[in-house]
Amino acid sequence: MLGLVLVFRGIPIRKSNAPAVGLRLLDVTLIALTIACFGYILLQTEPLFQRFWSGGQSLGNRAGLETGLDHLVGLVGLLLVLEATRRAIGLTLPLLALAFLAYAAFGPSLPDWLFPHRGYSWERIVGQTFLQSQGVFGIALKVMFTYVFLFVLFGTLLEKTGATGFIIDFARHLFRKSPGGAAKVAVVSSGMMGSLSGSAVANTATTGTFTIPMMRSSGFSASVAAGVEAAASSGGALVPPIMGAGAYMMLEIVEPAVTYVQIIKAALIPAILYYTALLLIVHLQAKRTGITEDTQEGELEKPHMFQGVLFFSAFFALIVLLLLGYTPFRAVSVSLVLIVLLAACSQTTRITWKGVIAAMQGAARAGVSLIAAASCVGIIIGVVTLTGIGGKLPGAILPLAQDSVILALLLLMVSTIILGMGLPSAVCYLLMATLVGPILGDLGLVPLAAHLFIFYFGMMSMVTPPVALAAYTAAAIADAGIMKSAFAAFRFALVGFALPFTFVLRPELLLLSRDGGPLSAWAIISNLVPVLFAIVPLAAGVTGFLFKPIPIWQRGLLVSAALVILLAQADAEQVWLQAVAFTVIVLVGLSSWRAGEPIAT
Repeated sequence: MLGLVLVFRGIPIRKSNAPAVGLRLLDVTLIALTIACFGYILLQTEPLFQRFWSGGQSLGNRAGLETGLDHLVGLVGLLLVLEATRRAIGLTLPLLALAFLAYAAFGPSLPDWLFPHRGYSWERIVGQTFLQSQGVFGIALKVMFTYVFLFVLFGTLLEKTGATGFIIDFARHLFRKSPGGAAKVAVVSSGMMGSLSGSAVANTATTGTFTIPMMRSSGFSASVAAGVEAAASSGGALVPPIMGAGAYMMLEIVEPAVTYVQIIKAALIPAILYYTALLLIVHLQAKRTGITEDTQEGELEKPHMFQGVLFFSAFFALIVLLLLGYTPFRAVSVSLVLIVLLAACSQTTRITWKGVIAAMQGAARAGVSLIAAASCVGIIIGVVTLTGIGGKLPGAILPLAQDSVILALLLLMVSTIILGMGLPSAVCYLLMATLVGPILGDLGLVPLAAHLFIFYFGMMSMVTPPVALAAYTAAAIADAGIMKSAFAAFRFALVGFALPFTFVLRPELLLLSRDGGPLSAWAIISNLVPVLFAIVPLAAGVTGFLFKPIPIWQRGLLVSAALVILLAQADAEQVWLQAVAFTVIVLVGLSSWRAGEPIAT
């Protein structure tokens, strides 16, 4: 209720600086209806208000026997959720929710290829999606309020201390003598700060205002600067220990159940690989275009070391508490207290009461869009549960895949990217996990690896043309062409499209064994080394530079050979494929080395 009130209060029905009096009155009316509808649910649910319960029973206990007033409240509530979501994140998700509601209502009239069913009355649909606990008030909102909101506050408090500014200053000093140092600053700072926000668009808008002008001034073109920032920001939610909202949703969805520590351990190596590849790509891109080092060295400010101590102490405390068995809710709560106490030890980081209130306001502003989106996702989940389409869709995908794991994964990739166009990545993951969750076990994959696969492609949809929201944001900051920036971001993030296939086929990269037993160090190393090796030719193929600029046909050979190594399974039958790919890479590398110079460190 409070989240939707803030949406209607703070986000106008149309984008204009001075909304008309009639539109203001409409906002006030929507706020009043929100308080009335959601207040009614509270009144009919909480034992404190038992004397007001209709028929002496709570709303949950009269499922299927709701009154006419219940249904009216539920119908208005659904419309409020749809409008709040439209204002908060756009039309994509509300239209998708309306399509699912129509599917529930008109099931008998649908053709065979659209999974027809017996159909449901609007009373039953409203009861399922709003009045009971499997719809709006279901798992999506539970995750948002139990985990995500506190971690959003964690990030905003760190920002108020100046600790997040330390990241950019530290990265600039670290890479000031390195070719393409400004782009490497963008990669490192966006990766670390993206873990806090979990939003590729928000991360791009925040760090991009600093890093994109920095890259432009050092010699990168506008579209390349926008592409680097978008690719780096989109990978932020892959970085432990925060990982946006996706990790917390996995706690509720993955079967058999996993712990938070297992999730962040599984995400560690893929995150390192992604950002290692991105750093190598921007290094080679800088070498190709002749960008040597940060030309603004005299303007650098020395990072304040206590800000760094505060930043890393907060992360270290969070990880230690999780390892000690604390729940994510309690671990982040203790870390929040630690941030405030440590910040008080230095004048440069001390947070005043006004600062604390401002951090809470920032967390609320960042959280309301997630609340609206999670509510709308709850509508879809309610319809999926009601109609059983979650069991029918996998039954259609499996025959299409013809028992080929790679083909099934490709279908999942395409579905996730299409669904992720215009949706926050965590919302995209939740929808895909709901729709295709049953298929994941039938593919013979490690459950956590399969769920991370979906989550990764939800993130990659942020840089996949034609709808690449992170790239659009970066293009606006860089004053670059939208589609040119989107394709640049897609090119730089190419390793992010190969890695999910790699770790699904090689679960050892997620520190998981195929059979659930103990994992040896050799199993990890033997799978990690080929992937690390493949990153180099992939980066060279993407940028067109190794020891010298290389022709397009050699770039194609390098990318193809790298993908063979990344996608080939670690078994005897495919060793020859990897051997051929390795030979091709060596031959192209020798050809480039003979005519060029070694890569500068």
